[in-house]
Amino acid sequence: MSDALHVQATRSGPLSATITAREHEVVADEPASVGGSDAGMMPTELMFAALSSCFCLAVAHVAAKRDIALPGLRVRVDAERIGRELRYGRVRVEVAAVAGEHDLAALVERAKPFCWVSNMLANDIEVTYVPVVLPPSSSDAR
Repeated sequence: MSDALHVQATRSGPLSATITAREHEVVADEPASVGGSDAGMMPTELMFAALSSCFCLAVAHVAAKRDIALPGLRVRVDAERIGRELRYGRVRVEVAAVAGEHDLAALVERAKPFCWVSNMLANDIEVTYVPVVLPPSSSDAR
């Protein structure tokens, strides 16, 4: 697998997009209350879905390396919006599992370096926006 990652979103409705990565597809949409059709998670929910799933896999990875079973492992992300700003300022990541005699807190600490998503959120990353003007075509009725 290459070190590059490619994900594409294509508008599929008034406030929805179909997202593709490799051979996988998911729909992002806004709730009906704001003009979407609620056909999928909102983009912010998808971002936190990425965080919760990545950290869940990171905890599972470090536990497996130590031959530790963690039945019921789940990771919940709760985010608090900053006033009326269009961003979240506080994120809480809760890791729950049947840990037996194992120290779940220690496994969580060991998992932190293995979660790409939380690592990206914790550090400054460079984001570049590149506009590309496409030629009009008959299929572009939107």
